Amino acid sequence: MMPGLNSRKAQAIMRRMGIQQQDIPATQVIIKSEDKEIIINEPQVAKVNMMGQETFQIIGKAIERPLSAEPEINDEDIQTVMKQANCSRQEAEKAINEAGGDLAEAILKLKKSF
Repeated sequence: MMPGLNSRKAQAIMRRMGIQQQDIPATQVIIKSEDKEIIINEPQVAKVNMMGQETFQIIGKAIERPLSAEPEINDEDIQTVMKQANCSRQEAEKAINEAGGDLAEAILKLKKSF
């Protein structure tokens, strides 16, 4: 915000310029790249539409963490895939890894192979 300009005047100016801003009540923003993810907890998020092009403004404290090559698989996930696809534990683990942790995709892949 510019000094000496109240928020109502700023919003009126933005409307005249064709700029619309909408606050989004987000609780977390995650940005994923090939090798890492950026996590922003309790962010302030605004969606800005200027002449049909939407952009997002995000304010908050960011935490970066590297992405692991293999997804985290818990026993419950393995049991679910085993039960739904009627397969062994080893087959279920392999399918979940190949599906990048997506259980539905792993189940479908296993069902198609039978």
